[in-house]
This record gives sequence, structure tokens and C-alpha cells, in this order.
Amino acid sequence: MKYLHTMVRVTNVEASLKFYRDALGMDVLSHKDNEAGRYTLIFLAAPGDHSAQIELTYNWPALDGKAEVYTGGRNFGHVAYAVPDIYATCQRLVDHGVTVLRPPRDGRMAFVRSPDQISIELLQA
Repeated sequence: MKYLHTMVRVTNVEASLKFYRDALGMDVLSHKDNEAGRYTLIFLAAPGDHSAQIELTYNWPALDGKAEVYTGGRNFGHVAYAVPDIYATCQRLVDHGVTVLRPPRDGRMAFVRSPDQISIELLQA
């Protein structure tokens, strides 16, 4: 058995890419639009380690223009990434307009949220 990825549903592709790709610095491995299924899948991974991936799933609005509304659930905790310099990572996130919810007071751990309120834990490598 091998871990492949974690999927999260997103409501705005561009806002999500600005967060995961631009602010967090993740690599986009693939970006596919499925016209028949009316969805977009984007796979990302940490630079230098493409073995653990995150899949962003965007379900297109229905033909009547109504978009599905997602509500948070307590059954999902967070996604965690080790970073080489937690302070530099948090500064890059702040520079991209991301609020650091739990700054790295101890130099080891911080928490931020994606545009869709997915909690991201950052740990000092």
C-alpha cells in the first residue's frame, strides 16, 4: 500500500492556486478540466517531494449557475507540511496576504488556512 494524495474541494481555482502554488510554494503537477464531468482537478506537491500530493477538486457550477456550498466538518483535521525555515515560510505567506493563525512562537509549528478554510500545519523540518 502506498499513500497517494489528499483531496480537498475548492470553490475558487485562482484563489486556491494563489495560496497553494504562490504563497506555499507548491509545484503544480497536473491541471485537468473535465468538460463532460464538469470539474477541474489540480494535483500539487511540495518541491522536491512529489510522493505526497494534494488534489484540489473544483466542481463547476450547475448548468443553472448554482454552485455547491461546502460546509466544514470536524472529521477533517489538517494537512501538514515540513518546511526548511518556518519563519521564512510564514513571512512568504504574509507577503501573499495570508493570515498566520498560529504564528511559530516556539520556532516549530504554525497554522494557516486556505481560501476554503482547510487548515494547514507547518512544521519546522
